[in-house]
Amino acid sequence: MLDNKEFLKAAKIIWSSWNKGNVISNLPNQLIPKTRSEAYSIQSCYEKLSKFGVFGWKIAATSKAGQKHIGASGPMAGRILNEKSFSSSEKIDLSNNMMSVAELEFVFKIAKTLKPKNKDYIQDEVLLSVENLYSGIEFPNSRFENYPSLGELYLIADNACAHQFVIGPKLNDIWKSIDLSKHHVELKVKKGKKETGIGGNVLGDPRNALTWLVNELSRNNITLYAGEFVTTGTCTIPLPVKKGDFIIADYGKLGKLELQL
Repeated sequence: MLDNKEFLKAAKIIWSSWNKGNVISNLPNQLIPKTRSEAYSIQSCYEKLSKFGVFGWKIAATSKAGQKHIGASGPMAGRILNEKSFSSSEKIDLSNNMMSVAELEFVFKIAKTLKPKNKDYIQDEVLLSVENLYSGIEFPNSRFENYPSLGELYLIADNACAHQFVIGPKLNDIWKSIDLSKHHVELKVKKGKKETGIGGNVLGDPRNALTWLVNELSRNNITLYAGEFVTTGTCTIPLPVKKGDFIIADYGKLGKLELQL
């Protein structure tokens, strides 16, 4: 089993790679996490290493295709850091991002702190903690050269491939009365490629994904705090993007997020 010093050592290796914009092949054998708990303990160290703390949380591998691609048995949670979160009026620098894809996501803002407890939260209980629903685009990345073949414990330690995140406008309040699982969305590059999807592409419904995240944190003795955001996973196939692209995330009657790279 790894101890606290080893968690921090592993995190510092990944953190250094992240900030230098390079990739590494793997962790030293003695620092490789053996359980999800150990992987999340490595991930927790980014809060200490960050100058500005946690903006919120992301969920990776919310689709079967995504899980198959990276060899994961299920979804994974990752921390979105304040220094890696942006408004839609800011430009995103894709330098050193080997993935270079955009992901359209539904984003919940949490109004009530949810602490770890002995039994799972039910969805109605979780939704009572939600303040609003927002648009958002994630630009994921990994600090590992061969990340699809390393397995889920590596990827959790790698912050579930969290990198840059754009929080967009609040979506229309009618989201509360519609079936998000069937709601159609579109992500496109102006005068370029586009991808379409539905809310059901993330664990059957963005609300399901939010509930999963809350319980994943609870099981790992992590608190979800009021004021934090939870982005629930990509609703479309990730869209390849490049410098200079104008990206439109269209949520239909709920709203739109536009961003210039």
